[in-house]
Amino acid sequence: MNNSASFNLLASSPPHFEFFNFVSATQPIQDTDLIRQLPFIPGLKEILMLRQVHALEHATVWVLGESHSDQITSTSKNRQFDNELLGGLSTEQGFYLYGQVNITSLQRAVRIALQRLTGGESDLAVHPRCGTNVSVGMLLTVGLALGIHFLLPRGPIEQLLGLGVAATTASQLAPDLGILAQQYVTTAIPFNLAIEDITVTRDVWGRSAHFVRVRWED
Repeated sequence: MNNSASFNLLASSPPHFEFFNFVSATQPIQDTDLIRQLPFIPGLKEILMLRQVHALEHATVWVLGESHSDQITSTSKNRQFDNELLGGLSTEQGFYLYGQVNITSLQRAVRIALQRLTGGESDLAVHPRCGTNVSVGMLLTVGLALGIHFLLPRGPIEQLLGLGVAATTASQLAPDLGILAQQYVTTAIPFNLAIEDITVTRDVWGRSAHFVRVRWED
């Protein structure tokens, strides 16, 4: 084989799309490159932005939890504390933050969260109370229940036992699978986000919240 010809062929090949790179999104210019390479996919930018906002939402809740924890010490900066009175909801324009929080504290927390995420603390992008975990648990339960329904005899006792096994198995698997789904599907490091403003508002259901508005930067 002609090595020179082979090299030229490889060098002239168009960039290829790697699914793993899409779901991990750990490089600063990765999402920007995806938008440039796949401009024909409708809503791609909004999806990528939503994943980054989702990560920032989680990290902000973690930072606020840390700031309100009496257990914080100079040697526990890598530990995470969850304030269960806080919650969030992400959109492609920013995220709602629910719960009692001072707007000055929230502004500081969002800035710190963004800095820490882009600085390498990717674990802040994942949260155990995320709705992703609930969705994964429901899908697992339904999938296992259907599978067991077709595998087991049709008697009511067997079916009830099978349903119990499905629910128990799903509850055991869901937390770990939910974390994986967050890491590789529903969140991404917010390398392209800049904070615009934070306002007190109400969501579409009329609930009081702070809204952290962000913008996309290439």
